[in-house]
Amino acid sequence: MKKTFFYPSFALALLTSISGMAQESIAVDSTKVTALDEILVASIRVDDKTPIAYSNLSKEALAKRNLGQDIPAMMNFMPSVVMTTDAGNGVGYSSIRVRGSDATRVNVTLNGIPYNDGESQGSFWVNMPDFTSSIQNLQLQRGVGTSTNGSAAFGASLNLLTDSYSYKSTGEISNSFGSYNTRKHTVKFSTGLMNNHFELAGRLSNIHSDGYIDRASSDLKSYFLQGTFLGKTTLIKALAFGGDQKTYQAWNGLEDPDKLENNRRFNTSGVYYDNAGVMKFYDNETDNYKQDHFQLHWNERWSEKWTSNAALHYTMGKGYYENYKVNGKFAEYGFSPIMVDGKEIKKTDIVRQKWLENDFYGFTFSVNYKQENLDVIVGGAANRYEGNHFGTILWVKQPVKYDYNQKYYDDDAVKTDMNAYVKATYQFAPKWSLYGDLQFRKVQYKADGLETGKVNDTFDFFNPKAGITFQANNENQLYFSYARAHREPSRNDYKDGSPKPEKLNDFELGWRYHSEAASVNVNAYYMRYKDQLVLTGALNDVGAAIRENSGDSYRLGLEIDATVRLHQKVYWNPSVTISDNKNIDFHTEWDGGLVNLGNTDIAFSPSFIAGNILTYVPIKGMHISWLTKFVGEQYMGNVDSKKSKLDSYFVNDISMNYEFPMKGWFQSIGLSVLANNIFDVKYLSNGYYYSYDEETNAGLSTVEGAGYFPQATFNVLAGLTLKF
Repeated sequence: MKKTFFYPSFALALLTSISGMAQESIAVDSTKVTALDEILVASIRVDDKTPIAYSNLSKEALAKRNLGQDIPAMMNFMPSVVMTTDAGNGVGYSSIRVRGSDATRVNVTLNGIPYNDGESQGSFWVNMPDFTSSIQNLQLQRGVGTSTNGSAAFGASLNLLTDSYSYKSTGEISNSFGSYNTRKHTVKFSTGLMNNHFELAGRLSNIHSDGYIDRASSDLKSYFLQGTFLGKTTLIKALAFGGDQKTYQAWNGLEDPDKLENNRRFNTSGVYYDNAGVMKFYDNETDNYKQDHFQLHWNERWSEKWTSNAALHYTMGKGYYENYKVNGKFAEYGFSPIMVDGKEIKKTDIVRQKWLENDFYGFTFSVNYKQENLDVIVGGAANRYEGNHFGTILWVKQPVKYDYNQKYYDDDAVKTDMNAYVKATYQFAPKWSLYGDLQFRKVQYKADGLETGKVNDTFDFFNPKAGITFQANNENQLYFSYARAHREPSRNDYKDGSPKPEKLNDFELGWRYHSEAASVNVNAYYMRYKDQLVLTGALNDVGAAIRENSGDSYRLGLEIDATVRLHQKVYWNPSVTISDNKNIDFHTEWDGGLVNLGNTDIAFSPSFIAGNILTYVPIKGMHISWLTKFVGEQYMGNVDSKKSKLDSYFVNDISMNYEFPMKGWFQSIGLSVLANNIFDVKYLSNGYYYSYDEETNAGLSTVEGAGYFPQATFNVLAGLTLKF
């Protein structure tokens, strides 16, 4: 067996069966099974020999809390992670921030294939419901991380490996129910390896929730199908998976202070007033999207030293959101003003749909040479995104001439993204190893629409990375690394201004300690940005965050996470992040003039984040965990205004799992209960801030406003899983 650095046995057991919050080492299994399967992600993953901060979650750890909530909810207790959800209960539109960076700045890959949307650069987990049920493991690299495929990582990179194959035929039926009429139904199967070479596996899932916020319902369906061929040195996988979602919009948040205090579940989406002035709600204020993914992977072990992976992929998406637009301007929809009772009318209520049809396709590859002291990977990718954006009119309140479903805008966008990289780890002395990583990335984006204007930009990015690791002894390891990253603007950035590409220098210094009693990871980071596109706090008309270049800014922080055995049956997984996140010499428009505010806090960047999991294992197969999360106060804008402040919050959950073996038809029966927010805290995890100048007798005066996304109070989910 190849010698690899392992966690102590108790830590591995804890990580795979309890919380998965602490890091796992990615050990190369002595069998060809694991080795061949993990070639899919080996080129973009790291281990303890790499000077990069990372955390892993195993399939077993994910399963403990997989009761219908999205992947961001599963990641909530990882270091430096803040999770939020529009509907308030973790089902539907949900996202994470890592080190204060939003989802558009977290690179996501599925089996090494880019997942971030080509234009918005976001990752929309609502389009892949119950994908947690098809994940073998995931790795979150904080900071720039190692070179990967797709959009640049400015806060973190997240890569997911889908289900491995099974030697034996298996089946699984899982059902869960809970608060807000939440329910999840999942069926999985595997034929096992037929003739020791072929396996077919699949999953069907259905999730529904009314949401904590009024009318924030989700109806989600998904599938996963995988065919595997296993040869002596060959692994070929063909995958088809996707989702179909319909969610009632909840992305407007809540601005009214009275409702926030007395009716925090109120949803402003779909609100309109009839001719009698009575408030009503449009019943189809919904987001609808279908996305299908196809991947073909070929992994080959050519010799003991050489392996390779090549993959083709294609993703197609199609969907729209429909809403009731109050006082829509005629000019935006191609209408001419009309006269009604002698009065010129330029605005009216309109029901519209905004469509997106897109295709994303390309290939990735990597070649790995590994011997005792040297590990070299050469890889890259070429991908193309084609998006068609158009809007249609379904109904107009005023008597203007229009055709049902007539288009009022129609524009196309194309983005190509190519990258090539070479990375190496070289152990030049018994306790010392060097890490080097060079990536070249070329991006071209073309668009010509009313929203973006004419865009034809090409970016050439060179991203070097280097580091050194010192293995002091069997228990202590030190590392230092530097990484350079560049990032292109997103479609929304072009809509909201004339953005410049961003640049980042990332310095990481860490210490890892592993013993039979504890595993501790300490990492200090300094991320210095130039022209960082920071969130202004405001939202556009579809709830997407508006960003602007901030000049110079930085993030300075310390991350600590650990796995500690307090007793033979009691385990503790704490994590803490302390940080300082500043815009340097920040200028902004205020009261009609340009004002220098000096150093200000970067929006949505709390200076203190802490997670904690305390687990008790009373008997074999049973785990009872107390999970806590504290997020410090944060600003929703970059001007340090009190009106933009989000208060700190402290939330506690209880998780209970019991899986016991059976004889006969079933292999085992698993029971799970998750009690969220057990102290019924009324907290806000997200929001938005805006300001504008208003004319007064004294001149221009800045007006401020804010909106918030309330999160669910005490709620419960419970599930039953039958394995056979």
